[in-house]
Amino acid sequence: MAETAHARRFSAGVVVVHTTGPAVQYLLLRAYRNWDFPKGLVEPGEQPLDAAVREVREETTLENLAFAWGQDFIDTGPYNKGKISRYYLARSSETRVHLPINPELGFPEHQEARWVWFETALTMVSPRLLPVIHWARDIIAANRGAMAPARE
Repeated sequence: MAETAHARRFSAGVVVVHTTGPAVQYLLLRAYRNWDFPKGLVEPGEQPLDAAVREVREETTLENLAFAWGQDFIDTGPYNKGKISRYYLARSSETRVHLPINPELGFPEHQEARWVWFETALTMVSPRLLPVIHWARDIIAANRGAMAPARE
C-alpha cells in the first residue's frame, strides 16, 4: 500500500468546493509561487481521510466539510522525490478562510487563499493537479446533471 511504503512521502488533502446554485468555486492555497489544495503529510497510524480533514482545518480553519459525493479519492503520480498526494472532494458552506500561524514554522504555511472558477483553477495549478481538478469537476457534474458555465 502507498500509505505504508511511502509513509513519509504520502500526503492527503481535500478539493474543497463551494456551491451556490449551479456555480462551483474551488479553494486554492498559495505557498510561495505554487497553488494547491489544502493537504499535508499523513501521520503514522492516521487514516488518509482523517489526515485530509485535519489538514483543511489546520491550514484554513474550515470545518464541517460535507463529503456529499462520497469518500472516493484520486492519487497523483509520484512527484518531488516520489511523494504521492491523495485528494478527496468535499463541499464547504463557509467561504471565509483564515490562514493561521503554523506553530512549528512560526508563520502561516500559505500566503494566500482564493475561491476560483474551474477555468481559472486550470491556469493556476501545476500540471500534476490538472487531473485532480478534472476529476472533481466530473464527479460534481455527474451528480448534478450538468455543470454551470465556466466563469473567470
